[in-house]
Amino acid sequence: MSDSKSFVNFSCQRCLQPLNLDESLNNLDEHTIADLTLQIRRNNEVDLDMQSTSLEHYVPPFRMSESGNGINGFMVISDGWETASLGHQLHVKATLFDLLSNNSDVDHPLCDECTDSLLEIMDGQLKQTEAEWKDYNDYLKKLEDDKEDLNLEGLEKELDDWKQEQSRLLQELSSLQKEERAMKEEIDVQEREKERLEKEQDVYWREYTRYRKDLMTIEEQMKFYECQLAYTQSQLEKLKKTNIFKATFHISDSGQFGIINNFRLGRLPSAPVDWSEINAAWGQTVLLLSSLARKISFNFQRYRLVPYGNHSYVEVLDDQKVLPLYGSGGFRFLWDTKFDAAMVAFLDCLQQFKEQVEKGNTGFCLPYRIDKGKIEDTASPPHAYSIKIQFNSEEHWTKALKYMLTNLKWALTWISSQFSEDKAEGQ
Repeated sequence: MSDSKSFVNFSCQRCLQPLNLDESLNNLDEHTIADLTLQIRRNNEVDLDMQSTSLEHYVPPFRMSESGNGINGFMVISDGWETASLGHQLHVKATLFDLLSNNSDVDHPLCDECTDSLLEIMDGQLKQTEAEWKDYNDYLKKLEDDKEDLNLEGLEKELDDWKQEQSRLLQELSSLQKEERAMKEEIDVQEREKERLEKEQDVYWREYTRYRKDLMTIEEQMKFYECQLAYTQSQLEKLKKTNIFKATFHISDSGQFGIINNFRLGRLPSAPVDWSEINAAWGQTVLLLSSLARKISFNFQRYRLVPYGNHSYVEVLDDQKVLPLYGSGGFRFLWDTKFDAAMVAFLDCLQQFKEQVEKGNTGFCLPYRIDKGKIEDTASPPHAYSIKIQFNSEEHWTKALKYMLTNLKWALTWISSQFSEDKAEGQ
């Protein structure tokens, strides 16, 4: 360890490698240092601010010692420094590096490799700067050349024209902006009117839909009533063409029986008709003759026919007696003369109706002649049949009733023809 050497040196500020400084840096005198510091003087005055910050860029030396293992290398012993321990040459070098660092963007000292690299970078920046200076210089010359060729008066006049045009356009813009505001206000008014009209339209369509529905309902009802009217008119036409007597009373015969509205009038030993059917047939017969008399406005003398269903009767006007046109059968009934008197009175009424019709010279006649309770067949040889049930056979009584219904059928036919003619004349 006694052979080891110790010395102080500087390191590269970029790569931090130890530097071996040139010997010429040891012989700098005060005049040389003063010349190096001229670039930081301004107006023959020292830049105090620069000097005040010199210690911020001061490059401290460090002491190196050679390792004792025989290998060339260095080991940092201490990077501190004390002013009292530094020699004059070390202080001069440190001051020099500090001045260089203050006047440059790069800290010093630098090694050869870092210096070459830095010089290449600075050469590139210098070339780029020179190219930019050349471009700016060319453009400046071009501007100066163009300035000589410019017609300033024409340009000023054109500028005034453009200013006037600008003023005009600004006025037009102001006018257009006013119109735009007016249009926006008008649009707002129209929008509100549109909303109001849309609401009215909605109300209108709702009312229209309701009225349309009511109209469709009324039209359907009208069609229904028209159909009802057409049907009613058709029924009325049918009724006008219909003979009420023929529709109400239907007289026919079946064998020895005369039939009115499906009720047989009479009775035979071989066909004992029930008395309820006979009574119903007499009720229909009385109703028919009284209706025919009422049609021609004729009132019977001495009698009044009272249709009362299966209990119809003939009222004697002078005696206020009632003669029943219904029976119940039995032995006692056979000796009851009221039923026979009622049938004789009915024949008398039919004869009165015939005589009343014949007064008008209508040519009306009955096929069977009526005479005092008997009906006579005018065919050869003539034969009269009594309408009474006492002292008479059921065959003769039934035949007399059949002839009576035949006379009524003829009277019904004549009245129906007269009714049809009157109706045709009325139309």
